[in-house]
Amino acid sequence: MRIRTVDAFTDRPYSGNPAAVVLLEEESFPPDERMQKVAGEMNLSETAFAHPLSADPEAGWALRWFTPTTEVDLCGHATLATAHVLHCDGRSEGTVRFRTRSGVLGAAAAPGGAITLNFPTAPLTPATAPDGLAPALGAEPVSVYDTGPLGDLLVEVADERTLRALAPDSAALARLPYRGVIVTALAEDGGGTLDGGHDYVSRMFAPASGIPEDPVTGSAHTALAPLWSGRLGRDSLTGLQCSARTGLVRTTLRGERTELTGEAVTVLDAQLCAGW
Repeated sequence: MRIRTVDAFTDRPYSGNPAAVVLLEEESFPPDERMQKVAGEMNLSETAFAHPLSADPEAGWALRWFTPTTEVDLCGHATLATAHVLHCDGRSEGTVRFRTRSGVLGAAAAPGGAITLNFPTAPLTPATAPDGLAPALGAEPVSVYDTGPLGDLLVEVADERTLRALAPDSAALARLPYRGVIVTALAEDGGGTLDGGHDYVSRMFAPASGIPEDPVTGSAHTALAPLWSGRLGRDSLTGLQCSARTGLVRTTLRGERTELTGEAVTVLDAQLCAGW
């Protein structure tokens, strides 16, 4: 069984967010336990499994995502990575549609290599900071939002310097009743995208899902886009995720849908042994 590792939301290897991608030939998934074991063996933030669909009028592929410890309902970077592999293999031209736990998701490949995902926009509801959030993060929140079906807590902190300096308590964050905690701030230059810059910054911590810090989180930007588009008055923005690997996500807010655009690079092409 062939498996590829793809760095997503970057145009250069060893940056962005790595995802493993397994394209299956049969129109069915292997047992969940087997896919989870492969994801644990890869030990990346996500491993994606996809198989073709011949009888679905809305989607050409079924897609599922696994962290090293659990299956998740939505993943941006592994969707981008899967679309990249399909495009590189010549198995998809233009837009590919995936049947997922979060409905049908589109991924459109541009001639230059950029891929634009079409995801549901996360509804934001102002929330009270849960007990222990500030000491767990090591910073006082400026504002806090529940992201609804996305399952994350979105936390704004004072500035980019504060965000970059965070060294959170993973065990404490894992006890919060959320998939993960997205932390964000306005870019140091005040939100101007000039010369390849960025409008806002973020980090994503998901220890409850087996990911102490996610390098670049596409799904988190479905919540970041409505927050910062509302603040800055522009539908199209660029977010920088300030992990050690870093990555850029270009977002365009379109009401109930959010477009996430980025590049991807294949860094490993391998074969799973027989009986995987």
